Amino acid sequence: QVQLVESGGGLVQTGGSLKLSCALSGGAFSSYAMGWFRQAPGKERVFVAAIKRGGFAVHADSVKGRFTISRDDSKNELYLQINSLTPDDTAVYSCSAKLSAYVNGPYYRPSDYDYWGQGTQVTVSS
Repeated sequence: QVQLVESGGGLVQTGGSLKLSCALSGGAFSSYAMGWFRQAPGKERVFVAAIKRGGFAVHADSVKGRFTISRDDSKNELYLQINSLTPDDTAVYSCSAKLSAYVNGPYYRPSDYDYWGQGTQVTVSS
């Protein structure tokens, strides 16, 4: 059974940075396309970034230039470096995984993904 566990969230001031991590177990990490989504209180889950097998990555326009998704297949880990944080970035950040052929992806919709972590809270104070 594939499991995803996020870490690295916390409370940070406006303009600060965090690095989120997501560890995958129970499967071959390199076989999965991965994604990050976030959900603010009272709002829907929205796409943040995605990375396919091989490392090609895409980011939502709202975070482009501030957030960077990356993966380390040797460590079975996914990362999200988040910089220049604002209160609008406050949300629960969740990672997701989809078993994927090498040529497919990245994937933008929550319904595309097979597995989800429990999420990590990021709170940005003004």
